[in-house]
Amino acid sequence: MAECVGGSSHTMDKSITLPPDQIFRNLENAKRFAIDIGGSLTKLAYYSTVQHKVAKVRSFDHTAKAPSDKLYEISMQEEVTARLHFIKFENAYIETCLDFIKDHLVNTETKVIKATGGGAIYGLTGPVDKEDEMTCLIKGCNFVLKNIPHEAFVYARHADSEFRFQTTNPDIFPYLLVNIGSGVSIVKVESEDKFERIGGSSIGGGTFWGLGALLTKTKRFDELLQLASKGQHTNVDMLVKDIYGGSYGCLGLTGDLIASSFGKSATADTDFCKEDMAKSLLHMISNDIGQLACLYAKLHGLSRVYFGGFFIRGHPVTMHTITYSINFFTKGEVQALFLRHEGYLGAIGAFLKGAEEDNPNQYSWGENYAGSSGLMSVSPEMNPLQRARSGTFDMLEMDRLERQLVNLPLLQDPSSYIPDTMDLTEDAPAREYWLYCFEEALDGVVKRAVASQPDPQEAATRAEKFCQKYRHKLQTLRHQPFAYGSLTVRSLLDTREHCLNEFNFPDPYSKIKQRENDSALKYFQKAVKALEQLSWEDRQFALVRGVLAGNVFDWGAKAVSDVLESDPEFGFEEAKRQLEVRPWLVDCFDRWLERLKGPPHKCALFFVDNSGVDIILGVMPFVRELLSRGTEVVLASNSGPALNDVTNGELQILTERIAAMDPVIRSGLKEDRLTLVQSGSSSPCLDLRWFFSPSYPSSYRIVSTAEVCVCVCVCVPPSLSRLDKVLAMVVRERQTDLVIIEGMGRAIHTNYHAMLSCESLKMAVLKNSWLADRLGGKLFSVVFKYEVPAGKC
Repeated sequence: MAECVGGSSHTMDKSITLPPDQIFRNLENAKRFAIDIGGSLTKLAYYSTVQHKVAKVRSFDHTAKAPSDKLYEISMQEEVTARLHFIKFENAYIETCLDFIKDHLVNTETKVIKATGGGAIYGLTGPVDKEDEMTCLIKGCNFVLKNIPHEAFVYARHADSEFRFQTTNPDIFPYLLVNIGSGVSIVKVESEDKFERIGGSSIGGGTFWGLGALLTKTKRFDELLQLASKGQHTNVDMLVKDIYGGSYGCLGLTGDLIASSFGKSATADTDFCKEDMAKSLLHMISNDIGQLACLYAKLHGLSRVYFGGFFIRGHPVTMHTITYSINFFTKGEVQALFLRHEGYLGAIGAFLKGAEEDNPNQYSWGENYAGSSGLMSVSPEMNPLQRARSGTFDMLEMDRLERQLVNLPLLQDPSSYIPDTMDLTEDAPAREYWLYCFEEALDGVVKRAVASQPDPQEAATRAEKFCQKYRHKLQTLRHQPFAYGSLTVRSLLDTREHCLNEFNFPDPYSKIKQRENDSALKYFQKAVKALEQLSWEDRQFALVRGVLAGNVFDWGAKAVSDVLESDPEFGFEEAKRQLEVRPWLVDCFDRWLERLKGPPHKCALFFVDNSGVDIILGVMPFVRELLSRGTEVVLASNSGPALNDVTNGELQILTERIAAMDPVIRSGLKEDRLTLVQSGSSSPCLDLRWFFSPSYPSSYRIVSTAEVCVCVCVCVPPSLSRLDKVLAMVVRERQTDLVIIEGMGRAIHTNYHAMLSCESLKMAVLKNSWLADRLGGKLFSVVFKYEVPAGKC
């Protein structure tokens, strides 16, 4: 990098409010760089490797002469993953930023910097590869649309929620991209590599900037936008009602429609304020671009039109005007869509061009909320407190995921599937409650995070940093609920997990899970024996009640964690007594019982929830009954830890131990009728579009020897699982005709309204008083929702 950057070395400018190491993170492990230098903003991209801790579980050998009294041991291991960094800043900082990077690079493979943008070569010396700007733009746009959920949004200025985010759809083509830079380019994108510039205009962002500077004597682009946000265009523009005294009904023109931009300035003998002129100019150019986009969209039969470029800048008036224009000229047939990360498209594309040998497109990438700025974090309209906190830099970080975005084949209509039950972006009372709830729970999370570490004193320092970062994220979301897309309970949980991982707390509940798993296993045979003594009908009810009682043991619910901490003796029977008596809040048990009197299901896919009592005494007896009926069972558990949810590694150990004491489970495994798979999730919630797709051999089995414990991730022939296959493939192969979703996170916060093409069971206990009240129930109310798709009753 040293030979590529000109200028003298000096420290970062004092006006940069964030510490340099928080802006250029993991720089010592940077491998490739790309840069997009625009007229006012520079976007830098680089790839790094990140070392972080992961929690591993290892099975003890219980046949040894001196067996351990614990089921498994927990160890923390270092793991290296790939991360993409994108940083956006004003051109005024380019020299100080590049000098800082040059001075701090220790080991880099960068021989050539990939550069794009109108100013790509300016200020750079040494080997620089100039990449085609439009090609980079399209590559970047395709990348964010495929990899970032809630990347695209519709802007509705006067609605309760101004930002309405679109769900991610793997089928993104074809679409129209309207890039508004100095001028306007209109590009039809048909596939990953096939696109065509079909039109454009010389009237674009440069026109607004240039004419604005002449009219207002304001030279900075953001200052022009600020002026426009304060102006009243009707003082300058001539409206339909100014000509006709009202609307022009026979032509469908309302009285408030602009008849002539700047029309009043020709006849009025007065000086116009610069705010009004800036607003009128912004309307004129935005309307012109909107109408042009409409004509090309109609001409090519496209309904999705994405707008990007420095002219947009997340500015509300700009987005509102373009949206109004699109709606007016197409009568709602074409959607104006904007992108959360439109400012990074060129830099992302240039980076992808430089990293083609690493095949970045063969992976999926997920936004890291811990290291990313939110939408409009440096918007000129943001309140000063938020602006000062964010600084003049905007950041996006993405981590490589070993999974692909795949729809569950059993979704009735994938295009309309919305995993989240409540959108907190739109629901202000719910938003305020859940933000308060997560902030109140922080002390407990910190306490358990520290307790999970071998060195509590050192961990306390990291925990305090985690607490500060997550509290800052919550404060940001209180002011900007749209910062990372639709705000949901799921996204709040995901953000917390990202922040925990950032400070090397991979599994704060690991010791709690270990203790509860060890304890619950001792009661498994007793629970099964009690069930076998019941009549068939009583047993079916007891099995369902057992799953519900097990689901009470959720450390993510404050009402439960308070009880579990104050009363360590609180057990399975006590949980049963806490349950709501029938009729339940949602009670489909009688219909379920009638269904069980019919033929057995071919295969049940069961998304499980918590460790300990839940999985061992609640779920496993239920699974045992399904296997006894002749139903194959696929147990889908978390790939990574979240709260006290059981992970796939833990579940494999538990299942082998249960198989050793129960012939039904043992034969299910032996005959390949019981399969364990990873869901691909590290969240208490569940998005049925995301599934694990390993890029390496991954058939795991527990192996024990007489003297040593063996980690569950030893690769051997398949036995307990078939993880060499994508979950979606397993579902198809097994002809799954029943999906069971358990727990408040998976069945209430997400998927409560999900429509499947096969039978489904959604089971949960409401362990939050506010949520229970919102659904018309009370604490420990029961949801037992059995659904059969229309036409299959």
